[in-house]
Amino acid sequence: MASLTCLDNGEDNPKKVTGSGSGVLCRFKSDSESDSGPVAKSLARLCSRDEGERASALEELSQKVLVRLGMDRSDSEQLSKQTLLQLLRLSNSCPLQEVRAKATDLLRTAQEEGVEIPRALAIGPSSVIPAKEMPVEGPNHDVLIESFLSLGRVDHLTMVMALHPAYLSCFLRTQQALLELDGPLPHHWRHYISIMAAARHHCSYLVQQHSAGFLETGGEESWLSGLQHAPAKLRSLQTLNKLLAHRPWLITQQHIEELVCPGAEPRWSLAELIHAVILMAHTHALCSFVWGCGLNPEPDHVGGYTFQPPSPSHLPRSPAHEDGKQELVDGAVEVEVLMQRMAELQQQQEEEEECSQEEMVSRFERERSESIPTAVVRGAPPDLLLCLVEDPEFRYEDFAPRGEQSPTTMRAQDYSWEDHGFSLVNRLLPDMSHLLDEKFQVVSNLTYHRMAMHEGVDTYTLRKALWNYIHCLYGIRYDDYDYGSVNSLLERSLKVFVKTMACYPEQTTARIYHAFWRHFRHSEKVHANLIVMEARLQAALLYVLRAVTHYMR
Repeated sequence: MASLTCLDNGEDNPKKVTGSGSGVLCRFKSDSESDSGPVAKSLARLCSRDEGERASALEELSQKVLVRLGMDRSDSEQLSKQTLLQLLRLSNSCPLQEVRAKATDLLRTAQEEGVEIPRALAIGPSSVIPAKEMPVEGPNHDVLIESFLSLGRVDHLTMVMALHPAYLSCFLRTQQALLELDGPLPHHWRHYISIMAAARHHCSYLVQQHSAGFLETGGEESWLSGLQHAPAKLRSLQTLNKLLAHRPWLITQQHIEELVCPGAEPRWSLAELIHAVILMAHTHALCSFVWGCGLNPEPDHVGGYTFQPPSPSHLPRSPAHEDGKQELVDGAVEVEVLMQRMAELQQQQEEEEECSQEEMVSRFERERSESIPTAVVRGAPPDLLLCLVEDPEFRYEDFAPRGEQSPTTMRAQDYSWEDHGFSLVNRLLPDMSHLLDEKFQVVSNLTYHRMAMHEGVDTYTLRKALWNYIHCLYGIRYDDYDYGSVNSLLERSLKVFVKTMACYPEQTTARIYHAFWRHFRHSEKVHANLIVMEARLQAALLYVLRAVTHYMR
């Protein structure tokens, strides 16, 4: 039975009610006491796995909304804004057709009764992926239904990730463990740490999500108005937060000592700190995915809705393909060239054509120091986020700027997730080590044996090149990998997108999303985004876990 949290009339604190689900918290709140309790309970029951229970809840919801509209009694109060936004969200994203249709019908009825109803400012979860590309049936849709029954909502992040249901399942398990299950950190602290992390990349999408979770788990609203209102212990994470987000290779044993050694004030336990750094690195990487997939604000979040009627010139639109006829031709040629290069590399590997170790290092250095320009298109974050960021000018800088002394490269053979990072996390947060490892394995092995218009394709070399290119940008080198493959398989427009998304995701634009892999499916681009996200996460974790290992020696 899942815990479904709502506010009953006149209550200040969340109250748990029971409903069917998988144990993940599912919350419905209202800003008005007039309809929060009754309507919220009906909304909670919509998550039941029993079809009869859901049908009863849907009928109950309908009756309660109609009562609030004054159709059954003349002295009833109007629906609260929050209930209207809940109905808008259900009408837009609920994977259960009967619930979606009923929510749409109730909003239409409210409008006919003279109520100003909200409308979504965008169609679909993404500003770069057409809504028609989202799953509507089959296993991809089934995972959305499971998500709704477990979580009580299907957000835009989940809808886009559902293009790859095997990955989404393990992602949701990991996120649940980080935020909801037993662990060393209080639940509201977990959300606040995630807010601090998301703010570094100007990601209002995740800041809003975690702000809601923070308040629902008992957090003080004043903390959201600025870091100065948060406890000193949380503020002490700011240096690690900015290094993890932008230059994790600068993290040293000293940064760990300052937080956990005897006499540190405030002092973190090692288990608390590991939980916190995984939360931060997870959120930083998720910012890359949010920006890389152009996620729209949720329909019930600030920036995702309006109560103003649409004007003909501002009707919500789903993003269209930007490909012209000539671009389609060029894109097809690019696919054939990539196929040929993959075949050549495969043949070279089979024939065991090996380079000298010196040449392998030289190719890594060339790839690492290659100049990939990215235009700065976004300035300072809005005030809502700026108050949550310390040292906002601190950003990513190339690991190896031309003509400058660079930090020592991390050799994967000296410190890797498989041989070192996993065992350290396993000692301090055992369940989390296995969840992270499963996620890394799933994304590394995820393949559909197709590429653009071709079927039956072994995409291993391409997936490996993407993963190793991200680690290369973060100064991590694999002695047994030929980095000439990266230059051969990743054309420049793809490198621009990948580096922007991994290193300064807030600068990602629709233009650079559409510029690479022009003949590929959107689901294939999302697949690439998943690889970038997980490779970035692992790279950041390796640096901070290495520092913890050095401290523990």
